[in-house]
Amino acid sequence: MIPLSWYLILSAALFSIGLFGVLARRNAIAILMGIELMLNAVNINLVSFWRYGSPAEMSGQVFAIIVFAVAAAEVAVGLALVISVYRRRKTVVANEIDMMKW
Repeated sequence: MIPLSWYLILSAALFSIGLFGVLARRNAIAILMGIELMLNAVNINLVSFWRYGSPAEMSGQVFAIIVFAVAAAEVAVGLALVISVYRRRKTVVANEIDMMKW
């Protein structure tokens, strides 16, 4: 049986890679991919704590399903915004997207 600490290390590594992707990238699609990596790291944490905590309760899996739903909504809204900005500005570089500025 794999120890809980291995899952937590994997989750921390995925979250760190996602955070780096959000902070270091300029491309809006790469930023969305970094957010998805961070959400997947949260799902690994939830399911691993559920498995090693009390498998009789389904709370970890329910929270993971909620995170999946949030991730799907984030992808749909985020990609719709990126496509809209690309059609208007012809770029997806996050620094050049300043339509809300005066």
